[in-house]
Amino acid sequence: MATSDVKLLGAWPSPFALRVHIALNIKSVDYECIEENLRAKSQLLLQSNPVHKKVPVLIHHDKPICESLAIVQYIDEAWSSAPSILPSDPYDRAVARFWAAYIDDKWFPWLNGVANAQGAEAKKAALDQVREGLVVLEEAFGKCSEGKDFFSGDRIGYVDIALGCFLGWVYVAEKRNDVKLLLEDKMPGLAAWANKFCEDGAVKDVMPDKDELLEFANMVLDARAKLNASSNN
Repeated sequence: MATSDVKLLGAWPSPFALRVHIALNIKSVDYECIEENLRAKSQLLLQSNPVHKKVPVLIHHDKPICESLAIVQYIDEAWSSAPSILPSDPYDRAVARFWAAYIDDKWFPWLNGVANAQGAEAKKAALDQVREGLVVLEEAFGKCSEGKDFFSGDRIGYVDIALGCFLGWVYVAEKRNDVKLLLEDKMPGLAAWANKFCEDGAVKDVMPDKDELLEFANMVLDARAKLNASSNN
């Protein structure tokens, strides 16, 4: 299938856009990346995703596809040559979708909640939830990987993409709160997986620099804190 008419509307700090970058790289698809200014969204983005008005959006042959996991599945089907992203076995595909949904619906809101928690007790509770979720994912990794490097086995697959896109933001949460979330003693499988994921050829050139991500998060969260403080006065 021709790849000259593939565009990705994204934003470099977005873990959801990162999923699409990785999926396209796995399939060796040539594409144009259009960096969006999320404070002044382009008309192309608003027209392409009129419901959510968010990145990422994949545009293929002038047709927009929205929502990161839906895009990843589309890429896997549209460029069906190996390597596959989703498993071929129906049961394994269902399991992969289950864990991706767990990550997006349960675990990521906990990670996101760390930044929004007010007060030491609330912050500690939020961090504990993130760790508890990682312990659950450690067990899932052991079952899914069957002793291999990735959730999908020998190479990066659907669940790897779903979780791995947040590794930079795990680092941000750790640095901002002076804690360790991905504990090697409690999550040895995930800790080793995280290193291998970040070093993979489909990932390493599109993964945002962790310290730049931290600087971006500090800027955004500090500006939010000042806005909240001024509105309360």
